Amino acid sequence: MAQTVKCISPIDGSVYLERPVLSRDESVDAANRAAQAQAVWAARPLAERVELVRAAVAEVGKTTDRMAEELAHQMGRPIRYGGEFGGFEERASYMAGIAEQALAPLVIEDSNAFVRKITREPHGVVLVVAPWNYPYMTAINTVAPALIAGNTVLLKHAAQTLQVGERLAEAFHAAGVPDDVFQNLVLDHDTTGELISGRHVDFVNFTGSVRGGQAMERAAAGTFIPVSTELGGKDPGYVRADADLDDAVAGLLDGAMFNSGQCCCGIERIYVHGSLYNEFVEKAVALVKSYRLGNPLDPETTIGPMAHVRFAQVARDQIEDAIAKGATAHIERFSEDDGGAYLTPQILTNVTHDMEVMREETFGPVVGIMPVRDDEEAITLMNDCRFGLTAAIYTRDVAAADAIGARLETGTVFMNRCDYLDPALCWTGCKDTGHGAGLSVLGFQALTRPKSYHLKKS
Repeated sequence: MAQTVKCISPIDGSVYLERPVLSRDESVDAANRAAQAQAVWAARPLAERVELVRAAVAEVGKTTDRMAEELAHQMGRPIRYGGEFGGFEERASYMAGIAEQALAPLVIEDSNAFVRKITREPHGVVLVVAPWNYPYMTAINTVAPALIAGNTVLLKHAAQTLQVGERLAEAFHAAGVPDDVFQNLVLDHDTTGELISGRHVDFVNFTGSVRGGQAMERAAAGTFIPVSTELGGKDPGYVRADADLDDAVAGLLDGAMFNSGQCCCGIERIYVHGSLYNEFVEKAVALVKSYRLGNPLDPETTIGPMAHVRFAQVARDQIEDAIAKGATAHIERFSEDDGGAYLTPQILTNVTHDMEVMREETFGPVVGIMPVRDDEEAITLMNDCRFGLTAAIYTRDVAAADAIGARLETGTVFMNRCDYLDPALCWTGCKDTGHGAGLSVLGFQALTRPKSYHLKKS
């Protein structure tokens, strides 16, 4: 009997989708077809590749109502938030708009004696291993620029969002991108590793857990295949004494709780200057108590279930551990909390960095809040973490935010906002968050290799 992958809906625990897994031979055949198609694809004019990607984005835009409902079934996000097309289009459109400039040759000399230049060449076959939490937006971060740059793409989507990979393939093929240039594959972990270790692909982009990123790098060991990773996070927010308090509460709590806290760059720990601490906690608690936990298909629901029962259990375990060590939980259990995927959002105080909830990724609607004396203490605590994706500073002082940001061990520094990906800036991380360069001009550089020309004229 063929092996299958099941998507279990967090709405009711039923099997929403089930798909057969490709065998090793079928997977290698798909990679070989992608390799054979790549040269012809790369030979097409850049403007043509750009327009085909734009057309595929437009195809996705025709089905946004369906997108929201399907995402609710697959990973629990309430339909009131309308899917992901806004960010999906913003990112793809920005990369399409800068492609000509970003991929243009760097001409060092063009004289009577020499032509010296550096061009950007596609890697070949790009394997994109995409996560379930923002399944359209995280996938397009790499799919769009990879195709525009002349690579072919194999997309392996998460089991929790199998349907997203299928919808993307439908859209790209309907737009005119050849079937072998963009392929959606259902793979198990072992076969994914074999595609890498067997050098059937030329570049790997992985977004997911630290353990998953380690598996990707182990598979690539000795192959010299580049592996770009965006892994765990424990992103901090800092509220300085001069911050707009209401703005800070609204921004940081949205960053902590939206999508049931299942955001790569979600806020998981907050440090508040002592002069604002009590009022910040009071307002934050009142805001979270106003949330409505429930079925994501209900337009009145503001926070849905977590994507899977096991993800919710991680959050529950961290909450219980923190309380056992002296933390205070401020939100009483919601009636809709079923002990499974439906989890009460939680605010914790009296927390310390001895607690797992302040050190390890939660990836759920839970945030710990600590008072701090000054910038120095905030910086020390913000850096006291093995992850480094984003950090948010709420202040009225741009110079102070810039100075603090220079001392933070993170990939992105925000001021007076959080939980956002600007496609004009490089999406990157440090420490156990992994390393990579997504979007921006640097995204195109990551998805291509430099090639130098030194042409001496007779």
